[in-house]
Amino acid sequence: MSGRSAASLAARRGDEAVIFETDPDRADTLRSDGFEVVSGAWSPSVVEGFDAVIASPGLPETSEPIVDTLASKVPLISEIEMASAVLRAPYAAVTGTNGKTTVTSLIAAILAATGFNVVAAGNIGLGLSDVADQEWDRVVIEVSSFQLRFIESFKPAVAVLLNVADDHLDWHGTGEAYADAKARIFENAGEDGVLVFDVDDVGARKLAERATGRVIAVSGRLAPSDGYGVVADCLRTMTTSIDLADLRVTDPAYLLDLTAAAVAAELLGASSDAVEKVLHDFEPGKHRRTVIGTWSGIAWINDSKATNPHAAVASCQAYPSVVLIAGGRNKGLDLKPMTEVGSIRYLITLGEAGPQLMSMWTGDGRLVGSLDEAVAVAASVAKSGDTVLLAPGCASFDMFSSYEARGDAFEAAVETFQGATA
Repeated sequence: MSGRSAASLAARRGDEAVIFETDPDRADTLRSDGFEVVSGAWSPSVVEGFDAVIASPGLPETSEPIVDTLASKVPLISEIEMASAVLRAPYAAVTGTNGKTTVTSLIAAILAATGFNVVAAGNIGLGLSDVADQEWDRVVIEVSSFQLRFIESFKPAVAVLLNVADDHLDWHGTGEAYADAKARIFENAGEDGVLVFDVDDVGARKLAERATGRVIAVSGRLAPSDGYGVVADCLRTMTTSIDLADLRVTDPAYLLDLTAAAVAAELLGASSDAVEKVLHDFEPGKHRRTVIGTWSGIAWINDSKATNPHAAVASCQAYPSVVLIAGGRNKGLDLKPMTEVGSIRYLITLGEAGPQLMSMWTGDGRLVGSLDEAVAVAASVAKSGDTVLLAPGCASFDMFSSYEARGDAFEAAVETFQGATA
């Protein structure tokens, strides 16, 4: 989709754009929609004669098209690099291993509540190229490591770095390369740029040491003396202080998201009233620690969005006694931390990574073949006070089309099981 969006923006600006597509059916669809397409097998000659190549996030940097283009004299940039050059409004950019979509949405909501004409775009689902040439007061961009890898002049007024733990090693090759891509979010900041970062996250804190502009630390646990976050029983931002009792979330991970979003929005001109309203109203999105229900004192939680070990560990740490359902397609990551969380009482694994996870686990657990079986096993071992938690720590694509489909299937399995046993 980013290729289609970039080609459309180029056409609107009067440039000639050609899309390379190997899939014949998709190539035909693009042609029928009016795009010029080169299809068939890849060849280095494909990029000859072009002024720039826009990299698709779906192509790893070790893939032939990327390697060959880098070896040529044709500049290779990402779609956000191309689109951001067109923006006329101040923009914030948000990255991190986890929490990007939540924080991007929150910043946009706060700015909208202030009265700004604002749009959230990028990795959040709406291509930046689709909106870059429109009139906005503010723009908030969710950026992935794939997109950041190939920027040149991308320069947000406010950059937000939430956390950095190994992820997408199947794309970047190494954890160091992944972290370096994340750090590019503030690469062009200069002295007038601002970086907001999670001081409690080791990866984010380490990268923040490279920043050359203003740096603001935030925390979901205890606000640093020179930053913002939890202070006693309040959440303190740049313009306001909110009683924790007035918020709908108490999990430090979400308190961090709220603080980072509020500070970033305030730096872009948000009002204290808007900050208070949006933070008061915030509830996690679907498949992000969604409470399915509580039966016999046992809470059932869907966190299918936890698609890497870092997210799964944070999810497990939010509850005192966990029956964890985990597994799926490993993205080349170290799954061991998922088996070392003290709150996990019983582990149920499934999918391609199920055997690997179970081999690392030293406590009670079982390898199963489906989510329905996982739910039945969880119900048989859980007791009052436990949380049955789907936090896979892996991608869904071995068994489901998306993490949403996996989460929906889990919720359906839980509701069917509980209905049958009522």
